[in-house]
Amino acid sequence: MLTREEVRHVAHLARLELTEEEEIQFTQQLADILAYVEQLKELDTEGVEPTFHVLDIELPTRPDEVEPYANVEGILANAPDRVDMFFKVPRILEEED
Repeated sequence: MLTREEVRHVAHLARLELTEEEEIQFTQQLADILAYVEQLKELDTEGVEPTFHVLDIELPTRPDEVEPYANVEGILANAPDRVDMFFKVPRILEEED
């Protein structure tokens, strides 16, 4: 059984601040989810091909096409810093010699 202390620990890792009522609620909900996962583990999936969709259909896709964006100035208006028509961001990689 899942404990409130474990829920507090997971909330801390996720940087979530929970009220006492939420801790109680989430403890029960997460325990129910884990119990269901344990129930699913009992299923024999030998020989079952992995899939991402229950129906054997192809999703409609479109080709990627590069198109100029008409409102570049509108997007750059929200930038905290820019150079010409580009966002200016802090350097995160050091230059090699």
